[in-house]
Amino acid sequence: MEIGQLYQFVLMLVMIGMILGVGVLVLDNFKSTSGITTAANTSINDTIEALMPIASTWLPLIVTVSVLAIILTLVIRSFSFRAR
Repeated sequence: MEIGQLYQFVLMLVMIGMILGVGVLVLDNFKSTSGITTAANTSINDTIEALMPIASTWLPLIVTVSVLAIILTLVIRSFSFRAR
């Protein structure tokens, strides 16, 4: 991955985070404002509970590993070009 291509990767991660966040907010607002049945309320709660670990645990972990991989790649490339 070149340095010039990093903005695409960062934009993709931001977009995924925004989609997850907006999705959870929409489900929560839909649940609180509409007169839905108990079965629908249960399924909305299950969906929110399934999405929360992705937004709170996995996405920061993916971002951290990706940033570390980019830094490691840049450091290795700088040392390999100096040897030539």
